[in-house]
Amino acid sequence: MSLHIYNVLHREKMPFEPLYEGKVHMYVCGPTVYDHAHVGHAKTYISFDVVVRYLRSRGYDVLYVQNLTDVGHLLDSGEDRILKKASQSQALPMQIVETYARSYFEDMDALGVLRPDISPRASGHIPEQIAMIETLIAHSYAYVTERGNVYFDVHRWPEYGKLSNRRLEEQEAGARVDLRDDKRHVEDFALWKAAEPEHILRWDSPWGVGYPGWHIECSAMAKKYLGVTFDIHGGGVDNIFPHNECEIAQSEAANDAPFARFWMLVGSLTVPDEFGIPIKMSKSLGNFYTIKDALKLHRAEVLRTFILTSHYRNPVVFSEEALDGARRGWERLYSAVRLTREKLRTAAPGNAGAAFLDVLAGTRQKFIDALDDDFNAPGGIAALHDLTREVNTLLNSGQPVGQAVLEAIDATYRELGGDVLGIIPDEAAAGSAASAERETGLIRLLVDMRAEARAARDFATADRIRDQLAALGVALEDRADGTVWRAN
Repeated sequence: MSLHIYNVLHREKMPFEPLYEGKVHMYVCGPTVYDHAHVGHAKTYISFDVVVRYLRSRGYDVLYVQNLTDVGHLLDSGEDRILKKASQSQALPMQIVETYARSYFEDMDALGVLRPDISPRASGHIPEQIAMIETLIAHSYAYVTERGNVYFDVHRWPEYGKLSNRRLEEQEAGARVDLRDDKRHVEDFALWKAAEPEHILRWDSPWGVGYPGWHIECSAMAKKYLGVTFDIHGGGVDNIFPHNECEIAQSEAANDAPFARFWMLVGSLTVPDEFGIPIKMSKSLGNFYTIKDALKLHRAEVLRTFILTSHYRNPVVFSEEALDGARRGWERLYSAVRLTREKLRTAAPGNAGAAFLDVLAGTRQKFIDALDDDFNAPGGIAALHDLTREVNTLLNSGQPVGQAVLEAIDATYRELGGDVLGIIPDEAAAGSAASAERETGLIRLLVDMRAEARAARDFATADRIRDQLAALGVALEDRADGTVWRAN
C-alpha cells in the first residue's frame, strides 16, 4: 500500500504523490504569539511533527514551513491580539512577540517536536503581502475604499467556500454587519487595514499607513518559500473558515494556479465543561492548560502518547483519566525497551533467538501500513504494543537471546517509536543525557549491591535497598536470570 492522505479539499482519502519527485513542500499555520501555548497547540503540532518525521523516514526531502503570526490577527472586536496583550502588560508589541515566540519554541522542544525548516514572521514579510494585494487589485479581485482599507471581493471568486463547503448565500444570511466596516459586501475580508493614529503596528503602503489582515500573511509566505503550488497545507480544523478558505481564494486569484494540493486539518482538543460536555480548549474561554503546566505533571512522552492514541483528524478529550491511561500504555512499552537494554549489557555475542527477527519484520510492516493509511498513529502504537507482548514473552522465556537479536529489537523501538512517533527516548529519565546515564548507573549499582546482600543472606539490607528505591519510584523485579528495574 502506498501513502494515502485524507484530503479535506476533496473529502476523500487520496494516494499521495508529491509535486516534485522525492520532495515534499509543506506549510502549517503556526501560532499567534501573544501568550503561552496550551495543550491544544500541542495536539496540532505533535500531529504534524509525526507527519514530517514519517515522510522523512520514507526517504522524502521535506521542506517544512510554519509561520508565526505577530501582526494582523484581529479579534471580533477589531483589536489586534498582540496589541491587546501589549496594552494589558504595559509592554511593547515586539516584547510580547519575542517573549511568547521563545516560550512557544521552548515548549515544542520540550515535547520533542522538531523545529520547522523555516519559521517566517508576518511582520517580516510586509513587502510580499503588499505585492500580492497589488496583484489582486490589478485583477479586480480586491478593491480599495475611501478610508484606505483593502478588501477581497468574495463575489468575484466563484469557488469561495470550496474547502469549508459553505455557500456564499448562507454566509450572507448569517453575516453580522459592522458599522465600522466600509465593505461592499459583509462577507468580504480584509487584506489591508488603515491604521488609526493610536495603532502602534503600522507600515507604509500604496493605500496609506496601515497593517495587513490575518489571512494574507500565509498566502504570501507560502508562495515565497514553497512556490505558488505546493504539496501539503496543515492546520487546526477550527481555522477552516474563514482563515483557510480565504487563503485559497486570495492565493489562487493572485497566482492563477492551484494553492495547496492536499489539505490536512487536525481535530480540536476538548475539555469537559461543568456538565461534562466536551468543548474546545481555548484561551478565549479560559478553559486551557498551558504546555508548561502539563509538563510539570507528565513526561513529554506521555503527553505525546496521549495525543497520538487518537487519529489526528479526531477530537480528543483532555482529562486526567485519559492521561493516566496514556501513561500506563507508555510504561508498558518503555518497560520492554528498558528490559531489552538491560539484557544487552550482559548478552552473549551471536544470533541466538534469530527467529524473532521475523516478528520484527512483521511489526515494521504493520507500522508502515498504519502510517501509510493517513498517518494512522494509533495503528502504529498498536503495532508497538503487539511487539511488546512478543518481546516480554521472549525475554521472560529463559531461552538464550543473542546480542544481535537484542540490538535489532532495540533498533526497532528506536526507529518506529523514537524516530517516527517520538515516544521512545534514547535513554531513561528526564534531564540531559549525562544526568540520565548517571542516574541509570547509580540504580544499577544499588541493584548489584542488593544482589550481593541477598547472596550473603543479608536480607535486611536487601529489603532496605528495595524499599528505598521503591520510595524513589524505582520498582525491582526479581527473575530467574537476574533483577530488572523500571522507573514509575
